Amino acid sequence: MFGQIAAANALSDVYAMGGVPKTAMNIVCFPSKEMNLSILRKILEGGLVKMKEAGVVLVGGHSVDDKELKYGLSVTGFVHPDHILVKKNLIPGDKLILTKPLGTGIINTAIKGGLASDETIELVTALMAELNKTAAEVMKNYQVHACTDITGFGLIGHLAEMITESGCGIEIISDRLPIILEAMEFAAMGLVPAGTYRNREFRESITNLSPSVNRAVQDILFDPQTSGGLLICVESSQAETLLFELKEKGMDSASIIGTVLSDVDGIIIVN
Repeated sequence: MFGQIAAANALSDVYAMGGVPKTAMNIVCFPSKEMNLSILRKILEGGLVKMKEAGVVLVGGHSVDDKELKYGLSVTGFVHPDHILVKKNLIPGDKLILTKPLGTGIINTAIKGGLASDETIELVTALMAELNKTAAEVMKNYQVHACTDITGFGLIGHLAEMITESGCGIEIISDRLPIILEAMEFAAMGLVPAGTYRNREFRESITNLSPSVNRAVQDILFDPQTSGGLLICVESSQAETLLFELKEKGMDSASIIGTVLSDVDGIIIVN
C-alpha cells in the first residue's frame, strides 16, 4: 500500500493539469542493511499496480542506499497545449469542487500514535491510494478554468496558490467540506501533525476565518494531505452537473465547497 499511495500521489500532478500520464521512472532510497529486500519488492509491486491502473509504462528508475526509506515516481504525461489546466485562471462566479474528503494528515498522525481502528486505517489507506484518473477524465467534458490537487500544503495552502496574483478571492463554505469523520474526532483530541501548524502560520494572514467555524474544522483546512483529491474550478452553470457525474462515477464525497469572488483580491474567506 505504501507503493500504491506513493504512485497515486505522483501521478496526480499530471491529472491536475488536464493531462494523461504515460511513462514513469521509479525513484528509490532504501536502507538495504536495515531492511529486507522483500520489503522493497512489495513497494515496487504496489507502484506497478497503480501504474497499470493508470495505463502508465515503467521505463526505468534510480536507486540509492539511504538510511531512510523513500519511494516515488518521476512521471511524464501528454496534454494538448490548448487544454493545459493551470492553477490561477480563476473566473469570478466559478464554483470549486473537491473530489476527495480531507483529514488524511490527522488520521496518519493517529495511526502513528496507535489510536486509529483497523477500519479507519483501511479507509484512509484506500482513499490515499485512489487515483484521480476518473475525476480528470470526467472534468474534461466541462468548462473547467483551473485545477490543482490537494497535497502537503493543505486545502488553504493550495487555494492560496490559486488566488495569488489572480485578481480574485475565494469563499469557502465550511459546512460543505467533505471531511473524514474520524479526522474530526482526532482533531478535537489534539492529534494534529506539525505540518498543519506550519501551513496555518504561513497562510493565516490571507485567510479570513469566521468565528463560527469549529476549531477542528480549522485544523483540517490546513491539514497536509497525502494523495488528496482534485480541486476543480468550473463554470458556475455546469457545477451541479459535473458534481452529479463525479458522484455517479464513484466519488461519493465530492462536494461544491466554494465560489470564486471578484470583490476580494488574494483573500480566502471561510464561513
